[in-house]
Amino acid sequence: MRSRPCAPRSSHDTRRDLYAAAAATLLVTAAVLIGRHIQFTRHTLFVHWPPVFAEWDPHVGPGTPAAVLLAAATVAYGPPLAARLPWRALLPASWAASTAWILSLALVDGWHQGIAVRLTTREEYLRVIGRFHDIPATLRDFTHHIVSGTPSPWPAHVAGHPPGATLTFVLLDRIGLRGGGWAGMWCVILGATACVAVLVAVRALTDEALARRAAPFLVLAPAAVWLGTSADAYFAAVAAWSLALLALALTRRSLPWAAASGLLLGLTGYLSYGLTLIALIGAAVLLLGRDGVRARPALLLALLAGLAVVPVAFTLAGFNWWTAYHLLVTRYYQGVGGTRPYGYWVWANLACTALITGPATAAGLHRTATSLARRPDPAGVRLAVLVSAALLALLIADLSGMSKAETERIWLPFAMWLLPVCAYLPRPRAWLSAQAVLALLLNHLLLTGW
Repeated sequence: MRSRPCAPRSSHDTRRDLYAAAAATLLVTAAVLIGRHIQFTRHTLFVHWPPVFAEWDPHVGPGTPAAVLLAAATVAYGPPLAARLPWRALLPASWAASTAWILSLALVDGWHQGIAVRLTTREEYLRVIGRFHDIPATLRDFTHHIVSGTPSPWPAHVAGHPPGATLTFVLLDRIGLRGGGWAGMWCVILGATACVAVLVAVRALTDEALARRAAPFLVLAPAAVWLGTSADAYFAAVAAWSLALLALALTRRSLPWAAASGLLLGLTGYLSYGLTLIALIGAAVLLLGRDGVRARPALLLALLAGLAVVPVAFTLAGFNWWTAYHLLVTRYYQGVGGTRPYGYWVWANLACTALITGPATAAGLHRTATSLARRPDPAGVRLAVLVSAALLALLIADLSGMSKAETERIWLPFAMWLLPVCAYLPRPRAWLSAQAVLALLLNHLLLTGW
């Protein structure tokens, strides 16, 4: 599939792009103004700078010069390099650039505040490592400490995720990579690979031209503000690679890739309960790669075999996923989740998504609808199907009521699959500039909690 990307250049389409970006800006503005009113009058949002979990704190830091230079360089040279580099060189270059962008933004807050303590002071995984001295026994006992009021309840983030999340950091500690610095860098380095995984999947399922046009936008995403440092960056990478390997398995008809995809899909469900919705994007990948399944039905068997490994291992170890999830729902409503107003967050969460994906993605989503309606280009339609599945997963998560606030990090695994719509846009440098400016403003005006 080598068709040219769909990027109409009429002034009419450009105006519609700008209208879409303006609508996203208005949504964010409304979320800020209404959110501040609710928080200051009712104190029910539990965020100081709604809709994101952050404090107003204009500042610069050690990472500021590097972030500005990287943004300028990516805007100037990203599109032509993405078009000309050999594919095998483009992937590591994208990973390196994404890593540098994430790190430079994180270091605006300094090494200690920006990276070393985030997974200790906020997400709490490192605080409970000592309770995993006997891993099998801890897994058997895990569900007994989820609900508040039980003996020694888990901290909120540990209770809010299956034990695969915490177990990752336990194993890092066991091999000598101890402390917040190593944990933070683990999330940054792996999180940066998510953009590579999305590129691999887009190329396999649509065409190379679209993937190349999307590459600079995946690198320079405003989501990088929260990819460094949050465990959700690690979750996003695992989820993204599970889908990328599935795309490769279907297009190359490879049983090993199918089994590896299933293995990572199973792991994804044991990192975060909400990431079971990644299955919707997986269904879109299967739909787009259905010719591979028809030619080699054994691919599905390999996928299912790989998918069973992690759930079977945790179940045999004594952890019951379904029991834990139902207990989590109870814990969620015992905390601030039971107080935060659904009527605000059900739309303010979408404002958080507009912030982490940027105005270019809003414009690209407008073009996605156009591509599905007009069907001018097969590759463009296939990309629209993939992105629409990600958007559907995000909307279901939103309507569930289990994602009230903090979605700027929680929805990173879904947001990564919205960014490729920027491939539809003409004049990429202008839109990349808007993405970069937004990320720099967010990181320098706010002190984010994640």
